[in-house]
Amino acid sequence: MTRPTPAAPIDSAATDSAATLLIIDDHPLLRRGVAQLLELEDDLMLIGEAGQPEEGIRLALEMDPDLILLDLNMPGMDGIATLKRLRENDFAGRVVMFTVSNQEDDVVAALRNGADGYLLKDMDPDEMVHQLRQAALGRMAISDSLTTLLAEALRSQRSQPNEPDIHSLTQREREILSELAAGLSNKMIARKLDITEGTVKVHVKHLLKKLNLRSRVEAAVWAVQAGVDRVNT
Repeated sequence: MTRPTPAAPIDSAATDSAATLLIIDDHPLLRRGVAQLLELEDDLMLIGEAGQPEEGIRLALEMDPDLILLDLNMPGMDGIATLKRLRENDFAGRVVMFTVSNQEDDVVAALRNGADGYLLKDMDPDEMVHQLRQAALGRMAISDSLTTLLAEALRSQRSQPNEPDIHSLTQREREILSELAAGLSNKMIARKLDITEGTVKVHVKHLLKKLNLRSRVEAAVWAVQAGVDRVNT
């Protein structure tokens, strides 16, 4: 059994300014590579790692990192099931899938089940760090090579009778949808609109149901495509 491993002694002063990160991946060599990459960054701090999903979930709930880098294909429990368990246990941090799979079904399934991003393991290290920073700031993190695939997948899977209708939303829900399209997290939206984070969560739940969409990422992609991000009235 792989024991959860603290990444390094944690400097509390540095943690105040750096985004904290946990990696869940069954490949020790890859975890070490990510750890070495993040050692060079002042604003991203790896605070833990796990080689098995169950351990990763426990660590996530104990350490409450800002961001989880989650492998898609793991023995026993795959990344999608792990993601669902995290969300069911009210983990509110960012979760970015990290995988070799660029299959449309995997990308869409991850995002529809609450992932905040989808990165490929063969991406350039500098680009990976950039995308992790975007995720830590509350924005979507998607490998550049997957953006077109994602847009086409979401477009093809929407049937005409269930086409999202912006007119079904209240003014506040439109405002929140616009901020989702800009990539803001619930916490950042709450701060910007001067409402509580809990209120934002309720509005997001309602607007997803009204639009017949399954995740905030899907809503954000649809909003950008439909020009809803530019609608203020």
